[in-house]
This record gives sequence, structure tokens and C-alpha cells, in this order.
Amino acid sequence: MLASPLGVLLTIPLLVIAVGLAIILLGRSTTRDASLSMARHQLAEQANAVQNDVAFALDQADPLLGRLRVLADRTRSTDEVLVRLHDLMIGRPGVAFVSISFPDGTFRGAQLTGTKIEVQESHAETGTVTWFEVDDDLIVPKRSEHTHYDPRTRAFYQLAAQGSRAWTAPYTFFKSHETGITCTEPVFDASKALAAVITVDFDVGALSAFIARPALDQARSAVYTRDGAILASPLATKLPITGDKLLQGADLHDPAIDALFAAPGPTGMRELATRDGTYLASVAAIGGKRAGVLVPLDWYVATVVPARTLLGPTHRLERGGVIASAGALAIAVMLGLVLAWNVVRMRRQVATARSAARSAEARARELGSYRLVARLGAGGMGEVWRAEHRLLAREAAIKLIRAEVLQSPDGIEEVRERFRREAQVLASMKSRHTIDIFDYGVTEAGVFYYVMELLDGLDLESLVVRYGPQPAARVIQLLSQACASLAEAHDANLLHRDIKPPNLFACRAADEVDICKLLDFGIVQRFDEAPASPPLRPLRSSKPIIETPKLTQVGAMLGTPGFMAPEQILGMQLDGRADLYALGCVAFWMLTGQEVFARAAEQKLLHKHIYDPAPSLSAAMTTWCPPELEALITSCLEKDPAGRPTSARVLGTALRRIEIPAEYAWTPQRAFAWWRDYRAPVPAPNVPSGEVQVIMPGKNTVQSGTTPFEVTRVGPGES
Repeated sequence: MLASPLGVLLTIPLLVIAVGLAIILLGRSTTRDASLSMARHQLAEQANAVQNDVAFALDQADPLLGRLRVLADRTRSTDEVLVRLHDLMIGRPGVAFVSISFPDGTFRGAQLTGTKIEVQESHAETGTVTWFEVDDDLIVPKRSEHTHYDPRTRAFYQLAAQGSRAWTAPYTFFKSHETGITCTEPVFDASKALAAVITVDFDVGALSAFIARPALDQARSAVYTRDGAILASPLATKLPITGDKLLQGADLHDPAIDALFAAPGPTGMRELATRDGTYLASVAAIGGKRAGVLVPLDWYVATVVPARTLLGPTHRLERGGVIASAGALAIAVMLGLVLAWNVVRMRRQVATARSAARSAEARARELGSYRLVARLGAGGMGEVWRAEHRLLAREAAIKLIRAEVLQSPDGIEEVRERFRREAQVLASMKSRHTIDIFDYGVTEAGVFYYVMELLDGLDLESLVVRYGPQPAARVIQLLSQACASLAEAHDANLLHRDIKPPNLFACRAADEVDICKLLDFGIVQRFDEAPASPPLRPLRSSKPIIETPKLTQVGAMLGTPGFMAPEQILGMQLDGRADLYALGCVAFWMLTGQEVFARAAEQKLLHKHIYDPAPSLSAAMTTWCPPELEALITSCLEKDPAGRPTSARVLGTALRRIEIPAEYAWTPQRAFAWWRDYRAPVPAPNVPSGEVQVIMPGKNTVQSGTTPFEVTRVGPGES
């Protein structure tokens, strides 16, 4: 019967239909799995991006509070404080307000209004508030209003008055009714009385603006708290803000969000059944410790997408298969074979890609023989991480080019060349006062990195900010060590070009203390390297500055404006005396706590370094200074390089020859006592609700429990 014409006529079409149906079902299953897998991956990536952006933004709280503690001093003038508050708000993503509140009800703050920063001062006793604008370091009053605002009655003030830094629960701001969160901290005077309360306010909507970019078509996201309050959502922008009430999930009128809150569950991927269909939801927590940053939040981000959006390709595949099978059985057989082969190949590619992704993720935390532990800091080009050797019991610091820099096509080759040059220069330096480099390499992903020694201490900017101007004898010791590093670099015809307090590090090693290390040779230049860019037009002046035929040989201006020699600003041919000018600026900062010229707009600051004489060092100091040191620093700050010391070695020798009276000497005993009391900042641990943790810096241990502890003072600034 099968060999008969009727049998062949019936059997072959039935076999083709069966094979075609099997291929359609197999393709449907495979496409569905691939679509769901891709959706899970994209949704998880978006949740991770939200976590990273919020952690990065909230990481600004610690340095901002450090600056505000310095400004929480009633002896400072109102104009100075308001200008500094204005400066603190520049370039701070997500920061909506910084403020200082005093026990008498006086309130000083700066806030971001649209794209403009305004500063204010209010007095609860008189009920007045005055708004100002900062125009080129000048305070300009704009308007005055009557107010009932009293910072002492606000939750952030009462929370800080309990005695330690704390984060508020989400709430609506006093005037704008925007949802925000505040990091608040008390400041105490010498008698341990409350002197002020400082705060940094974050606008949740600004922090989470990126959730408006859906990972998939028809996907939508929301940031919310554990109790169901909506903090940020694209749908929330269409709702009117009334009073101080936080939005709830029901206010959005979104069936997917309603189903999510109706059946709360763990983080991760899950399906939601609603009246308008099935949704796939990705829920991730925002909080905990990420890349060494503690995010003290109890927030969640959820992204929901309709299942029909994900399964659309599957349905289209079914219809196409039926039409193709009905049109031509023979062609359907061939297309089925091709489709089956393509499905197999696609699954192999997906498996290979997943394997490569897992391998890349495993290698992302490892660079050569080192494992990244925690990020120590980040700059415009690179990041520095604490790392551990996988085989040796040794910690190190690893500097690498930031991923977003490598993704930008503009100037990537110049960035890599500077990074390579910095590594080569550091490797060639033998001075114990230049940071030591151990290794250099490139990962399989193309990330450039080098491994250097991990320093135990703090940079000279942090030293002065935290502890005030330093004794002259200590400054002499640190500067003479910096001269030793610069002397070696200058002997090799290398110019640092970026000498500033953050690039000089005071540290300790074994039984040695007050060791000065020179860092960051990222823009190093050879003495004989010709300027590479067009001439820089000199600033206007009524008098010439440096009579030299090289004035027309100007080039690129690289460096930090507050610590640049006049010839470096003008882009002239440079030698080691440009670094000595910057070192003189560093010495002025360490002795007075002030820069040589007060902060101003960049053009004005550069103009002062070119034309204005340096101010008197002794007049700016409040402590003893040997005349020989003042003379050396004054000579370093000469506009004409010919008036400065001829070399770093000559300057270092002159510094070491200065005689210090016994009562002013920085003896080894004083140095050891200072470092014994010094404690590096310890990040606050993630403490569960109802539990108390006590950090003991002297023993590097943490005790936990629910029983109250006695807290005693163990050192300057430590409890």
C-alpha cells in the first residue's frame, strides 16, 4: 500500500506535515527560551545599573560632609560660607541641597533649582530668609521672604542631635515637595556641646532619572521602599504632587505594579498575572555594600514587561511556518531542514556566548595574579583599587583605566599612551620617595593596569583639611623628601607638571613614619619635548611678565590651576623649576591652610599666578616659621624661573640646613605620637535593625549584639 501511488501521495504529505509541525514546535520552544533569557539578562542589567548609579551618587555624602564640617564654624563670615556652599554643589549629580543649621535657628544652605544654584540664609528667631546668587565669588542678594521654617523642628535636625551620622527615611522636601533622602551629621564643639547640624539632601527623582529608559519595548520601572512608597517612576511625573504624602503603588494605576505589590516576594525574576495579561518582573534591592561603598537604603527597583512583547517573535514564527508549509510541501521540507540547522547553530552560539560571559565575569575581578578587593578612589581617567595577590600574602594598589574612558573613541590612544608612559616612568624611578611599581599589563578585555605599593597614610590635602596647618619643622621634612623624588626625575629630564597636595602622600611603613611619596606621573613630560599645540594667547596685562624669546613657543596647558607656574600656564618650554614653583604653592598650603591665591574663576586665578606678587607667608601664618624657610618658599614662587632655586636637589639641601629650635622641632617622638593617634577613616558597617556594632580601630575588630555598649574616646576624633 505504501508503494502504491495513493500510498505515496498520502504518506509523503503526511510525513512532510509531521516534520514541519515538529520543526515549528521546536522553533517555538527554542525562540521562547531565547526571548525569555534575553529579557532576563536585559532586565537584570538595568537593575544593576540603577544600583551602581545610586551607590555612586550617595558616595558623595562622605566627602561633602567633611567639607561642611570645616564650614560649620560661626567665626567664618557669612559671605565666605555661602560661596563655599555654592562651590560644593557644582558637578554633584543627584545632590539637591547642602546645609548648615545652628542651635540658635540660623540656617545656611545651597540648593539646585533647575540648572541654577542658589544660596540662602534664614533666621528662625526673626522669621526671615534671604536668597543670594554667587557671581564670580561675590554674594549678590536677590530677594527676602518671611518664613516659618525652623531647622530645629525638622526630622533631620532631631535625628542628628542624637549624636551620630544618620540617614533619614524618604520624605518630601519642605518647599518643592520632591521626594528625597538626607544624610545628616552633628558637629560638636570642644566642650562636646552641639555646635551645628550639617546635611546633604539627595533628590530621589534625579538619582533615578535613568529608569525612564526602558530596557525593552513597553517595559517600565519603579523605585520603591519596602512599605510600598513610590520614590521614582516615569508614570509618577504625570501625577500632581500634593502635600507631604509619598506616592503609593495604587496611585500609579498600573496593573503590573498593583500585582507586584499585591504578592510581595524575594528579589529576582518572577511572573505576574494581571487582568490585562501576564508580565515578567525583575526586582533588585538597592542597598548593602557595593564596590566598597555602603548604601544605607531599604529600596527596591522593579522593571516589568508584558509577556506578549517577549513572545511576539514566537507567534510570528508560527504563522510563517504554517503559510510556508501550505504553499509548497517540498520547499517546506527544505526550509524545515535549514530552520532546524539554524536553530542548532543559534543554540550553540548562545551557549558559547554564555560561557564566554561567565569566564569574563570571573576574570573581571582578577588582573594577572591579583584580585580586586575594594575601590580606593577614582579620577578623570583611572581608578585605584585595593588588591590582594592570589598566592602571596601581600596587599597592593592597582591603577587601571576606567571602562567608560575606554568606550569613548575620542582621545583613547592619547589616554593609553599617557597611562603607558606613567607606568614606564614610575618603573624607572629608584627613589624611595616615589611610589614603587610592581607590575604592568593589559587584560584580555583590553584594560590597561599597573600594580603599585599600597600606602598607609593620607595625602597632604587631606592632612591639612583634617588637622589644619602643619608645623614648619614637619613641613621641612616632608618637602625635602619630595625634593629627593623630583631630583631623580629632573636628572632623567622628566618634568612632573602636576605637583599639588593630593599628589604628595604622607605615610608610614614598619617602624618609619612621616615618609613622603610622590604620586601620579600621568602628564609627565621631557624637558626637550616640544610644545604640541598652537600658541596660547597671553592674558591681558599692562606690563610684560617674563622677558624671554621662548614666550612665543607656547603649547598645551596641562596641570592644576592653583599650582601652576606662569611659564606652564603660558605653554612655554619648561624645566624643573616649574615643578619647584608648584612645590612652593604646596608649602604655602601646608603652612597656612590656604592656597597662594584665593579661589576664583579659572581665568582670574591663572592671571594672578602670572602677574600678581605672592602674598606674605608670615602674615598668613598663625604659628612660628623660620625666616630661612619663608625666604626659600618666596624664591620658589618667583615669576621668573631664574629667581628660583636652580634644582630640586639644591632646594632639598637648603631645606635640610635650616636650624630648628628645640621647642619647635618635629622630633621622632612627636612624629610617632601623631601616627599612633592617627586612624584611617573606617566605613560604617551594615548594621541590622535592633543590633549595635562597635568598631574598635585600635584592634581592627567589630563587636556586635543587642546589649548596649559603653562608648569611650580612644583618640583624636575617634569614639
